[in-house]
Amino acid sequence: MQHPAVPDLSHTHTRPIHWVATATALAAVVALSSVLQPDAATAAQSAAPSPRNAPAQTAPPDPAAVTFPLECGPVQAVVQKKASGDLDGDGRPETVAVVHCDAPMGTPPDGVYVITHDTDAGKPRVVATLVDPKDRKTVTDFSVHDGAVLATLLGYSSTDVPSCCPDVTDDAKWQWKNGTFVRDTPSQARTV
Repeated sequence: MQHPAVPDLSHTHTRPIHWVATATALAAVVALSSVLQPDAATAAQSAAPSPRNAPAQTAPPDPAAVTFPLECGPVQAVVQKKASGDLDGDGRPETVAVVHCDAPMGTPPDGVYVITHDTDAGKPRVVATLVDPKDRKTVTDFSVHDGAVLATLLGYSSTDVPSCCPDVTDDAKWQWKNGTFVRDTPSQARTV
């Protein structure tokens, strides 16, 4: 006697109880689908509640279209990092840019600038300087989150410290309060 290549699958034979279980499950699915129906489709979109004088959504300002208040001599200013978000709560995004001179050697200090669209002409312009390059800071971690600008700044404990080797690390946070950017100090400055 030759054995089949496939084992006997006697447990796969249908019995009346299998048909009853399948019919019951199918009836339950049909009944449930008739109860859980989506809303009726309409051609009109539902209007979301919005403030009456809310400004139209605009793209964040482009830092490439701005002249930064940075003296670079014969080299150009370079936007090293940028992030956007609504910093003043007016519904329009601002852009924060970390900018330095494109020096051929060394690590030039960074400036951190807030850019917004000019309300009349729509051109982007610098409205605030959060870090002045004269302060000799280098920005490492940088982001805009929940209406705040967050940055880690590397600096120097004195003018005797060489520019190659910053020895102070400072976490900074700026938020728009009472018409100006206010710097919070989430942590104390620490040496590296």
